[in-house]
Amino acid sequence: MTIHDVARRLPEIPALRDHCRSMAMLEAILSPDWADRYYSFDAHWSAGEEMASMRNGSGDEYSIVFSAAGAYIRGFAHESQMSPYAHDGPWPGVLDDVPEVFRSCVEEPAFADEEGIPAVTACAWREVGDGAWKAGSIEFPADGDSDPDGSEYVFRLLTDRSAEAFQHFAEDYYEIPVPLAAVQHVLALRPLTAEVVAALNPQITMDALTKDITEIGYPQLAQPTD
Repeated sequence: MTIHDVARRLPEIPALRDHCRSMAMLEAILSPDWADRYYSFDAHWSAGEEMASMRNGSGDEYSIVFSAAGAYIRGFAHESQMSPYAHDGPWPGVLDDVPEVFRSCVEEPAFADEEGIPAVTACAWREVGDGAWKAGSIEFPADGDSDPDGSEYVFRLLTDRSAEAFQHFAEDYYEIPVPLAAVQHVLALRPLTAEVVAALNPQITMDALTKDITEIGYPQLAQPTD
């Protein structure tokens, strides 16, 4: 799988944003310590921008910037043969075709190392009004690696957005039982209840989640139905 395969499996921008918010809320419940979380969401990352992020603590990560222009996705798999540290900067084509409207994301210091080298092995974007996600024209390594840019691993919970996929991840990472019904509740962006929170983590209270709910922008009231 490459970023091109990932782009074909991603939903529209609003659905991706909602999925990222719900995963961040699940993580906030499961892991009160932010430093131990895989998935996060900052609804106030910068003026007019929100950011979803993943970091596994071993050097693999992604960032998704949501803005009025659309959404920009950057992924970095530190052991990928397409790493900028294995070559003279980003792999050809990964960033070359990014439209000007997302240039600030390409040049964002938070997405680069101390020397300004972009930490990226995979990149995709979608402008508001686009009919699909896009990625650059890339000639991938020809050695038969099934995941040359790390996309299959880094974006696995974005391409498989099922409650079962998150449950499997969380039980493996936190080494605790994670009830599927509670995961389904949060992935559906339903307002939190004390029962759902206790099912996921009996050591945390609704009040303790107030700051996270605000930071994530998780809905606190029932969503209107058409």
